[in-house]
Parts: sequence; C-alpha cells; structure tokens
Amino acid sequence: MGAWIWWMIFGMAIVTYIPRAIPLTFLEGRELPEVVQNVLRNIPYAVLGALIFPAVFFIQENIWFGVIGVASAFAIAIAGANVIFVVLGTIAILSIYGLWFG
Repeated sequence: MGAWIWWMIFGMAIVTYIPRAIPLTFLEGRELPEVVQNVLRNIPYAVLGALIFPAVFFIQENIWFGVIGVASAFAIAIAGANVIFVVLGTIAILSIYGLWFG
C-alpha cells in the first residue's frame, strides 16, 4: 500500500470530522430556534427520499412496477400502519402484480 492511500484516508477522516466538530464547538450551550431545529430534524428524511425515489422507477423494465410500489406503500403508510406492515404489504402487492402482469 502506497503512502498516497494513507494520505487519502487521513484526508477523508478530516473532511468527515470537520462538519461534525464545528457545530459541536461553536454551538455548545446555545439553544437553536425552534424553526431551525424542525428543519434539521427533517433533513435525514428529505435526503433519504431524494436518494430512493428516482431509483424506485428503474427497479424493473416496467415502470408501472415502481409506480404501483410507491402508490401502495404511500397508501398503506397514510392508513397509519407500522413500517414493517408498509414494507410487507408493498411486497405482497408487488408480488401479486408480478404474478399477474410480470
């Protein structure tokens, strides 16, 4: 292993550490406004949705597979089901769709 690999690992560690250390250092003991806290709480969900949503439509050659999967998961989740029931329900619906139209 060359020295450049160790420098690359060190650089990645620093780049990962800095965004975590700066807020911890400068915001210690301060209370953020409620609006900012609400925005920060929703960032993981927004990023997850942005990463997953486009890929859903290209999971199969048939785009309807992704559309039906998203619609069924959304409908089950809106009904108030637990996450595991949303996942299992969507799998069941897509299995039936795959058997009939696959």
